[in-house]
Amino acid sequence: QVQLVESGGGLVQAGGSLRLSCVASGSIVSINTLGWYRQAPGKQRELAASITRDGTTNYADSVKGRFTISRDNAKNTVYLQMNNLKPEDTAVYYCNAEDVLIPFRPRRDYWGQGTQVTVSS
Repeated sequence: QVQLVESGGGLVQAGGSLRLSCVASGSIVSINTLGWYRQAPGKQRELAASITRDGTTNYADSVKGRFTISRDNAKNTVYLQMNNLKPEDTAVYYCNAEDVLIPFRPRRDYWGQGTQVTVSS
């Protein structure tokens, strides 16, 4: 099976920075898109940023210019550099691996367990 493990969350003051990491482990042949979603209390989970295998990125309007997503295909790892954080960025951040290929199994998506990011004003 495949496991996604996030790290790097924490408490930071407004204007500060955090870097999230997510490592996908298992008998992975390839991963199409890696993404970071977030869910604030009482709100639906939303996409923050995603990156395809060839490096095409997509950002939510609310994080454009402040967040940068990147990936290392050799390490099956995705990063999210978050700068100029705002209190409204407070949420649980989830790593998502879309269209994952492992031997002898159909492609499917996987989720990490989430990491808390709290931005104080």
